Amino acid sequence: MDTVHAKTTKESLIADIKRRQEDKIIEESNAKLLIKLIENAEDLNEAINIAALGTTYKRTGFHFDKRLEKLGSDIKYFKKNEKLSFVGANENTVRASSASPLTHKLIIGDNYDALQNLLIEYKGKIDVIYIDPPYGKDSMGEFAETNYDNAITRDNLLSMLYNRLVLARELMSDDGVIFCSIDDRNQAYVKCLFDEVFGESNYVATLNWKKKKQPSYLSAVAGVMEYILVYATNRRLISKLSVDEISDSNKPVINASNNVCERIIRKGIRVKTNVNLIKKGLYQNKTMTIEYLDDVNIKNGVTLNEFRCKAKFRTKQEDIDNFCSQNLIFITKNLGLRRDIANEEKGKAKAITDLLLDWGQNQDGSDELKSIFNINDDSNIFDNPKPPLLIKNIIKSTMKQDAIVCDFFAGSGTTGQAVLELNKEDGGNRQFILCTNNDETDTTPKGIALDVTSKRLKRVMTGECYDGTKDFDWIKKNEALGGSLDVYDITSVFNYENTKGKTAFDVIDETLYGMPKFENVNDKIKWVCENFEHTQKLEN
Repeated sequence: MDTVHAKTTKESLIADIKRRQEDKIIEESNAKLLIKLIENAEDLNEAINIAALGTTYKRTGFHFDKRLEKLGSDIKYFKKNEKLSFVGANENTVRASSASPLTHKLIIGDNYDALQNLLIEYKGKIDVIYIDPPYGKDSMGEFAETNYDNAITRDNLLSMLYNRLVLARELMSDDGVIFCSIDDRNQAYVKCLFDEVFGESNYVATLNWKKKKQPSYLSAVAGVMEYILVYATNRRLISKLSVDEISDSNKPVINASNNVCERIIRKGIRVKTNVNLIKKGLYQNKTMTIEYLDDVNIKNGVTLNEFRCKAKFRTKQEDIDNFCSQNLIFITKNLGLRRDIANEEKGKAKAITDLLLDWGQNQDGSDELKSIFNINDDSNIFDNPKPPLLIKNIIKSTMKQDAIVCDFFAGSGTTGQAVLELNKEDGGNRQFILCTNNDETDTTPKGIALDVTSKRLKRVMTGECYDGTKDFDWIKKNEALGGSLDVYDITSVFNYENTKGKTAFDVIDETLYGMPKFENVNDKIKWVCENFEHTQKLEN
């Protein structure tokens, strides 16, 4: 039986297949077969796997061997981890509202199951997604485990990402943005995958992040950069990405890359050089060239006559007229032309560039984690954590102070800390939702989620460890960031379980999905059947 969310996601998948057919990526007969199979798929997981078989960019040569998610018949659901969850100081009143963005979430388990469960409450509501997926076997380590029996090859990476990106797209708001960190070896392939899922028209940018100061000179090229792919649910609905307001007091009206054209400058504009006459002729200033076609008479720093000039203007005549009437345009000391910032432009956002040089580096991420866990040697509890400044600027760039931020490859929990720091800095009300597995390694014998992610969040949010101690370096230099945390484990129940008190209708807690407690058992049964895969068929 299709859930409510499975039905709408199937419709989205079918729309994707039709788009690929129109773009001549999939043959018509193949598209019809895929659509028929999706329509008759038993559940959402099966529908996504079928759609994955049609993920091939024939025109670009992009192709990968599909590794499909393992199918199961049990029901996956959230179970609150009371031991790890906590309420921040003085926030009991805030938590009276289940939708309060000050109650953040950490979900422990497979992120595919986590995303499916999040669809129940957050479909179309996530504003910002940041992910830092495993790039390949080398970065995963020998203890890495995935849904697949073999190691993370590129085919496995793309297959694994495809299914999760489809669900992520369903979670994103209409003006949502997703950021994906990726290395240079996989960037081209993962970008093609994003084009497939989100559509090429929703590509925003590829950011180049300087991840370290000192590269290794052992390789042919000493690499210091990493990539961040940026896509939108709908490119037309997002504004510029910005972390700064416009700070310049004036701007050029001439651009070296534009074509030469003629403009008329009205009389009465300011002149910032001590001359009484600018003779007609050609004037050069570095890369800027301007030709005055008339003599310009000046008195007391103001032009006395209208004049014509030729240059590579970046603004139309209409704009030049407006600048003149507002007394914004002026002649510079070098006899060029510039204009002051208009009042309506002051304080407006200044778009980020695609070169991120001062957004933190890998070593900063490692140092931050060491201070939180009192590590004073060269060892690492988690390899290659991202620096909080990088994630903080990424989230800030969307200019949404009440954003719901999701990271479903949460790792050490940097995204959570970044959200908290940003809220503290600008008074924002952002909520984070983190999803991470609990893979065990030599440095995390109880698992990454238990030994790193949850402990990190507890310490930076409350200023103390789970055992109540406060003896760690980070809190000696920083104030606790505040907020409350609900921690959920992903667990399962057999769909044929009929023991009283153990059925899906008994063990699934609707309040963990933003729902009030059902008073009528039939309402609870209907809700479970409509929202969870593999439940019994609901008869009218």
